[in-house]
Amino acid sequence: MTYELLTALAAFAFVTSITPGPNNLMLMASGANYGFRRTIPHMLGVGLGFVLMVALVGLGLMGLFDAFPITHTVLKYAGIAYLLWLAWKIANAGMPQTDGSTGTPMTFLQAAAFQWVNPKAWQMALTAITLYAPERTAWSIMMVAAVFGAVNLPSVSSWTVLGQQMTRVLTSPLRLRVFNGIMALLLVGSLWPVVVPQ
Repeated sequence: MTYELLTALAAFAFVTSITPGPNNLMLMASGANYGFRRTIPHMLGVGLGFVLMVALVGLGLMGLFDAFPITHTVLKYAGIAYLLWLAWKIANAGMPQTDGSTGTPMTFLQAAAFQWVNPKAWQMALTAITLYAPERTAWSIMMVAAVFGAVNLPSVSSWTVLGQQMTRVLTSPLRLRVFNGIMALLLVGSLWPVVVPQ
């Protein structure tokens, strides 16, 4: 992979990782509801789960989609249904206790598994492999996965920090309910590009 291609891949990874999407909106909500420390497994699950997803998509799953296009459609609608359920859960999250014991943030395995039903993650992985590893060699796919590994985790973690900082404003049940409602609506809104193809 040339330096120019690597630079372009890093820029693509950064832009797609830092912009709003289901992972980032859920991490922001988790940071606000549970704090940074309790959201660390969620962040690691997103970062490492997506790296694994990129590798597996490049090493064979794209071929499955090529052979059986219906699998991509089924996965898309399963992802939409799951995201709507998560939006409902965020909208109905309660006020956390001061000791941080109330509620349970997403675990590492839940966040890693979520990548497989996250429409934005699928689009990112498929586009990255198509553009930056078109020959689908193991080396080029591992390079794409490694670049995302280096860029994705710090990017998504910034959303958790932003959510945690929001707790200074979310000092009443009403404010937290409004915030969680807005996060749920934004999460549903992030599905627009998936539901209505451009």
